[in-house]
Amino acid sequence: MKKYILTLIVGLTLALNGCTPTQSDNNKITVITSLFPQYDFVRQIAQDKVNVTLLLPAGVEPHSFEPTPQTIVTIGNADIFIYTNAMMEPWIEKVIDNVKLDNLLIVESSLGIEYIEHLEEEEFEEEELEELDPHVWLDPMNAKIMAQNVLDALISVDPENTEFYKTNANVLFAELDELKADYDEVFLDPTQKTIIYGGHFAFGYLANRYGLEILSPYTGFSPNAEPTPQAIAELIDRMNELNIKTIYYQELIDPKTARVIAEQTGAKMVLLHGAHNVTTEELQSGATYVSIMRENAQKLMEGFKNE
Repeated sequence: MKKYILTLIVGLTLALNGCTPTQSDNNKITVITSLFPQYDFVRQIAQDKVNVTLLLPAGVEPHSFEPTPQTIVTIGNADIFIYTNAMMEPWIEKVIDNVKLDNLLIVESSLGIEYIEHLEEEEFEEEELEELDPHVWLDPMNAKIMAQNVLDALISVDPENTEFYKTNANVLFAELDELKADYDEVFLDPTQKTIIYGGHFAFGYLANRYGLEILSPYTGFSPNAEPTPQAIAELIDRMNELNIKTIYYQELIDPKTARVIAEQTGAKMVLLHGAHNVTTEELQSGATYVSIMRENAQKLMEGFKNE
């Protein structure tokens, strides 16, 4: 179902000045990541051995992101660029086609993860509507595979610090195992397994692992397309039918759809964070992938109790 990529590419001309903000420490390798989970994994595994930059500015929703020529220059000046997959970052081919070859390692962090498919419910038989879900990191065990790919990339480029990286990665792996245990407890015996989400389909891998039904008025994986009034009305009817009193909403977008549904049903609105990116405040407060996902687990548990 997927083609594995771990490509060593050659990087950009050194005549370009000051393109990468991470190049201030000349002896450290520079790493750029596309999304917050990979950024956090690099940060935890490499610590002060590398300069790591998150490609997305804090607070920017990633689905509509498009690289500029300056972005491509910045990536080309790094030692490692880590992205998610070609579905999450459809612009990756543009990057690969426009960087010159030298010492840039481009890493698909989803390498080794089995993708799941999403079908539009109302036209389930139409095969052309199948989409592979790019949000692999929202299953903690997939996140562990991604962290391993980050570790392998760091060792490949900086073998002198192999033991340092492995030691820190083992701590992270243990945290991800504990996170998975937290989710096992949340979904051990819920009163029902339907989650109402007023955002796009981001939690498919979590739903797939635990046999959950996640209902959303959105179609597909992008929050840019507005849900139809009919989809919203149908979701309201389903919430009333199931007596569900919590609607979760998505980070970094105006939760206007969730707000409308909450007003019509009396449901409580609760943030369920997809960890694509974080706000400046979250970044400054030390938010991590694990802390975000632990908070999600607690909110899901409370939502089940309220329902």
